[in-house]
Amino acid sequence: MASQLEAMIRQDIINGRLAPGSRLRLKELADAYEVGVIPLREALSRLASSGFVSAADQKGFSVGRVSAAEITDITAARLHIECKALADSIRQGDVEWESRVLAAHHRLDRLTLVEGPERILKPEWENAHEVFHQALISSCNSPTLLRLCSSLRDQTARYRFLAMRYDETTVRDVPHEHRQLMEAALAKDIDRACQLLCCHYQTTTDSVLEHAVLA
Repeated sequence: MASQLEAMIRQDIINGRLAPGSRLRLKELADAYEVGVIPLREALSRLASSGFVSAADQKGFSVGRVSAAEITDITAARLHIECKALADSIRQGDVEWESRVLAAHHRLDRLTLVEGPERILKPEWENAHEVFHQALISSCNSPTLLRLCSSLRDQTARYRFLAMRYDETTVRDVPHEHRQLMEAALAKDIDRACQLLCCHYQTTTDSVLEHAVLA
């Protein structure tokens, strides 16, 4: 139950249904999710460890705040770490790795990114997007690098939603970016793949910094 709750609340934070900085009152949330307080408290404690939720003594839980300084710092760390993981994965990649990348891209390429006038990031696309980027680095032989990549990817999820929600006027072909990245990786072109990955992530961050209201 706590794991299911963690996933549900995480998605509601990513999509902005639970606003950054808002108080998370246990009784209200228990009623909204139709659960008990004990598994809810456990779910919130888990989310606090990944930065989605803030916990303070005597003040309870609140949704983690978003800030320009945080997304800038996370992006810089992510570019440095994930490019190393991608380079290693491409070098080590075999036929099984190629199959994972192709399959993950095939699914991602056929899903719609956002839905509705509020431009809510679709959970199916978000899941497929995570699987695609995981597949790209899945042949990296460093568990530590992979663990760091996963943690940083988690922390940027909310900002990706903000980029989609507030940047609807920008002409950006995200599927094309993913296709180029896949092709460079499968061609074993490490320099180009890392350059495309950096551009892909930095464009999202720049969009957030330009359009979203951050602290």
